[in-house]
Amino acid sequence: MNRRPKISTIQGRLHGRSERHSLWAIVVCFLFLGSDARCALSQTANWENSIVTLDATRKQYDHFQPWTRRLQSRKKAGLVLDGKEILTTADEMFDRTLVRIQKHGRGKWFIGDVSWIDYHANLAIVTTKEAGFWEDLEPVQLPSRHAVSETMQIVRWREGRLESRKVEYSQFTVDTGDLSFVPRILLELSSEIQGTGWGEPVISGGKVLGLAVQHTGNKITALPTSFIEPILGARRSGEYRGLGYFDFYWQATSNPQSLDYLKLEGEPRGAMVIEVPSRPGAPSVLRPKDIILRIDGFEIDTQGDYIDPDYGHLLLENLATRGKWAGDNVPMTISRGGDVMEIQYRLPKADFSTALVPDSTYDQEPEYFILGGLVFQPLNDPFLRGWGPDWKRRSPFRIYYFNNQSPTPEQPSLVLLSQVLPDVFNLGYHDLKYLVVDRVNGVKISNLRELSEAFKTPRAGFHVVEFMQSDSLRRLVLSTEDQAQATQRVLSRYGIPHDRHFAPPSSEQEAAAKN
Repeated sequence: MNRRPKISTIQGRLHGRSERHSLWAIVVCFLFLGSDARCALSQTANWENSIVTLDATRKQYDHFQPWTRRLQSRKKAGLVLDGKEILTTADEMFDRTLVRIQKHGRGKWFIGDVSWIDYHANLAIVTTKEAGFWEDLEPVQLPSRHAVSETMQIVRWREGRLESRKVEYSQFTVDTGDLSFVPRILLELSSEIQGTGWGEPVISGGKVLGLAVQHTGNKITALPTSFIEPILGARRSGEYRGLGYFDFYWQATSNPQSLDYLKLEGEPRGAMVIEVPSRPGAPSVLRPKDIILRIDGFEIDTQGDYIDPDYGHLLLENLATRGKWAGDNVPMTISRGGDVMEIQYRLPKADFSTALVPDSTYDQEPEYFILGGLVFQPLNDPFLRGWGPDWKRRSPFRIYYFNNQSPTPEQPSLVLLSQVLPDVFNLGYHDLKYLVVDRVNGVKISNLRELSEAFKTPRAGFHVVEFMQSDSLRRLVLSTEDQAQATQRVLSRYGIPHDRHFAPPSSEQEAAAKN
């Protein structure tokens, strides 16, 4: 017997009952729960067709044992945009193996693909080739200007239902994010909701005001749409060149005697440049002791703030990302030795690889090289983060020290003897770890490929490894006899599949190799 008409009838009755219950709920909210409840109901109307759930599976690496890995999954929120695209944050989208998408909070999962990602901006675009996914979905428009409201909500799918919680405005601030060293504008909110910070939209009056990127206690941090929309617009037009930043260090000029010493005339104002890191091939127009008086037409006060027409007092770093991209020139007015002058500051492109100790190595398996049980790795922040949330304090000082150093043409990066896997070949060296390599067999070392090549030219049947100055050993000597067999014994004993993994050479390295 065909029961489908009966099922349809039951569904229709349930639908009608649901509508009556919804109407009754609205009446109850208006009469008894007040304006907050009325707002919550109106805020979530029609968002069921614009907010989707993402499930990202990625490889998680153990940087202390770089040959091991495991899988980790994270559910996130996404916003449907025009052009069959979904906007989300880049967090937990690196080293991905699979991205799935689900609409309406339940039912079928569709296979997604990350078509664009920017870790410095913490933004990603996901799409899918499965045409059926886009049926019944409604794209949203992101406002390019931001206005806070007393009726803001954070919305997400939870257990098949669209959950909405009220959030309260705290402040706009300028700070770095979890994924990048580039400061940007951030919206700070407070709410009793738990477990957010994964791209959930903050909405008000039918508009998206931001995407949640961090949650600690009752504090929620969001990327405002006034930061997001210009990036997406520049991406659509092909003008987006990535984020730039101010690569100098400055301090407040609250002490008027400092300004007198630097011969600044008039009222106290401006921020003083205290350090300009050396960038190979990119000399800076700024010098230490310069006083920055104006950036892009905005006056800089003695605290290093400017008055933003949309957000009020903000740190000057925001002017590097306020409608500017990498490579753009930013006009500055400075005082140098009492002389006021105009300069053009060219924004460098945010790039992890330009640091002596890179902040991150997204979408790249950890590199390592093993010789006779000696494990060598690049020194980078992902390795240092192995010491936990308080890694800046807990990691060994002798290697964290290099985090504050600038690269040079002779030393663009560092290699670390991270540990020694015991074998008769390396007797006496078992306890060595966390030593930065200086030279191997007389060759200056800055990456694992150079290290591997240097080990091919021993000195009179011995390898000599020299380390940079520290509180431990400065030099070790290894015999080349039984070297290959020792390496194979170590690999077999510790279940390591290969003796090395190198990242593909960069375009700069390939060009240097050809020359």
